[in-house]
Amino acid sequence: MFSQISGIDIVIVLVSIILSMGVHEAMHAFTAHWLGDPTAKDLGRLSLNPLKHIDMFTTVLLPVGLILLGLPPFFIAKPVPFNPQNVRYEEFGSALIGIAGPLTNFILAALAALIVRVGGIAIGTDLFNIFSIFILINLSFFVFNMIPFPPLDGSRLLYAFAPEPLQRLMYSIESFGLMSIVLFMFVLYPVAGPIVVNSIDFLYKFLLS
Repeated sequence: MFSQISGIDIVIVLVSIILSMGVHEAMHAFTAHWLGDPTAKDLGRLSLNPLKHIDMFTTVLLPVGLILLGLPPFFIAKPVPFNPQNVRYEEFGSALIGIAGPLTNFILAALAALIVRVGGIAIGTDLFNIFSIFILINLSFFVFNMIPFPPLDGSRLLYAFAPEPLQRLMYSIESFGLMSIVLFMFVLYPVAGPIVVNSIDFLYKFLLS
């Protein structure tokens, strides 16, 4: 997917990452606000401005470096904080906040694919290349973030249905913060990686077929 990317494509990747990540995080914030928690708004995160949400290393430099190495990228923005005590529907409200971001990325990918198909944008053109990269970036956001491993967004959905012993284990993993992601990438991703890549590839072909 990303192994043959080069040159001007890197600029397209960067722009796609920043825009897509900004919308992703904004939807976390808007959903939390809609469910009654003002934390994100009080911290200035209730915004579509991507600069409010990106971290230069984990959002930009790290995924671009992985792409240049021919590896599947993963993207980490500044997490949108929320207070579960303020959120309606308890664990289910938190789950809605968690999945709002990646679902938004899937919708963005689907809309871009629809434009390609309805607009008759030909494969091999510069315009198709731009849309193709944008679609792949958003599908990568969607698939990776829906993995139910804390603190990834998919774990919020698992919290809502997991028994208490599993919830306690997940809380202990999440307490390590960024280190839990590092643990996942080095220990579990070698196993999960092919599933992630194949899922992105399947969705990409499905949307553009």
